[in-house]
Amino acid sequence: MTFLVIIIVLALIFDYINGFHDAANSIATIVSTKVLTPFQAVLWAAVFNFAAFFISKYLIGEFKIGNTIAKSVHENFITLEVIFAGLIAAITWNLLTWWFGIPSSSSHTLLGGFMGAAVAHAGGMVKNSEDVINYAKVLPTFLFIFLAPVIGMIIAYIITVIILNICRKAVPYKAEKWFRRLQLVSSALFSLGHGGNDAQKVMGIIGAAVIFFEVQNGNTAYTTLDSAHRFSHFVEDYWWVPVASFTAIALGTLSGGWKIVKTMGTRITKVTPLEGVSAETAGAATLYLTEALGIPVSTTHTITGAIIGVGATKRLSAVRWGVTINLLWAWILTIPVSAIIAAIVYFIIKAIF
Repeated sequence: MTFLVIIIVLALIFDYINGFHDAANSIATIVSTKVLTPFQAVLWAAVFNFAAFFISKYLIGEFKIGNTIAKSVHENFITLEVIFAGLIAAITWNLLTWWFGIPSSSSHTLLGGFMGAAVAHAGGMVKNSEDVINYAKVLPTFLFIFLAPVIGMIIAYIITVIILNICRKAVPYKAEKWFRRLQLVSSALFSLGHGGNDAQKVMGIIGAAVIFFEVQNGNTAYTTLDSAHRFSHFVEDYWWVPVASFTAIALGTLSGGWKIVKTMGTRITKVTPLEGVSAETAGAATLYLTEALGIPVSTTHTITGAIIGVGATKRLSAVRWGVTINLLWAWILTIPVSAIIAAIVYFIIKAIF
């Protein structure tokens, strides 16, 4: 029981880190356009990060992304040691990328760590990773490493072109005033998407740990259920986990992530209030779509693609492709590096205990 409590605490710490690591995603444009001060922006984003709980529970009616994460590894290869090693790896990579100001994906860090530890645990028990990893759940997530930013980019490009055509005769001063106000709305929408997407990932990890613990201890409420229904039972039984997960990410957002704000808000392309509205609205639309499909995506990838789409409406040279290519490398490396770190941590744990 003590080990389970440690894992839950670690998962909530990761959730908190995810909040300040990814805070830049929802506030970078609103800070760079000076619509809000940094403190006002993180407070605004944090409120809507938590409000996403009510959207997921009462409007959508379920936590699909949490369920996807919990089932990304086949149950036979899930242990508390596996989850612990995965969390340590995810926290390590998140802190490293935060320190260097690299907007990597917390989602893929967590997924990579979980899978890497599970494969390490399997060892010689299986011929290949197909027996360990549930590819029906994982492959869509892999695909959306590339699809999420592309979708965000296309939607942002279309929205920006439409707005520019509608407002081509508007008085610039008045138009900017309106778009500064609208950016509050678009930022709130993106923060709702961020909270709904990312808080559920931690729920999924905690869910996997709790379900393993309950099954191992012979709790009939779990052993008599098939694996497809165990997560929904866990959510009802441990109602405080969703609340704690959404609270932790909101508190993390309040802590901010200023190095990444600088990268996202100024280094990819210069953003105006109009473009901020387009990027955030496009990012939010992408996140809502993927949440409805139950596919965990990176809010970092999504908003980066949207910002690139906005920059491309001016001219392709307006996008600083050198920065963008560096970000792409960070995205590609996140899952394998997290998996390797998790495997090393898992072997250390087994050697010690």
